[in-house]
Amino acid sequence: MGDLFDFWFEYKTVVPKGFVRVLGKLAEIKDSGIPIYFFVGNHDLWMDDYFEKELNIPVYHEPQEFIINNKKFLIGHGDGLGPGDKGYKRMKKVFTFPLFKWMFRWFHPDLGVKLGQYMSVKNKMISGDEDAKYLGDENEWLVQYCKKKLIEKHYDYFVFGHRHLPLEIVLQKNSIYINLGDWIQYFTFGEFNEQSFSLKKY
Repeated sequence: MGDLFDFWFEYKTVVPKGFVRVLGKLAEIKDSGIPIYFFVGNHDLWMDDYFEKELNIPVYHEPQEFIINNKKFLIGHGDGLGPGDKGYKRMKKVFTFPLFKWMFRWFHPDLGVKLGQYMSVKNKMISGDEDAKYLGDENEWLVQYCKKKLIEKHYDYFVFGHRHLPLEIVLQKNSIYINLGDWIQYFTFGEFNEQSFSLKKY
């Protein structure tokens, strides 16, 4: 669901140092026959095709629709969706603009990765307290996004990350918004048991 890395940038020939065991475990899981799908988050939004080429793991930059056992899911990271957060939306447009990506690539990786990690940690320090609070349905941008999508089409489950706060919110009959939380503070994950999708703890 994204934000697997604090910062990730794909240079043409350089892989950021420090993720060998994570990448190796993902390769092992994929090679065993278990499908993996990666949704780019706001901390690893500069991911391109490395996962697809090296690990055979599809990478998605936008929410995707899945039908699993006759249940309709809309799954994505969740950043920049819904009303509000205009500052981040402007910043994301700048960061993902091809010219700026090309310019950043000219930084030596030691400098570029260090700068990216610094900005990532600074961003978490600024937004950390807000992310830890449930703001009420009317102020939760992803809740508003899901309700708007339901006007267009029915989904049984909306599953997102980004907020790092475990949430299960009934939007209407037979439609639930779930935010997965995280595995560092809340130890939460989502499980679909062929009939229903719910949050679990480990």
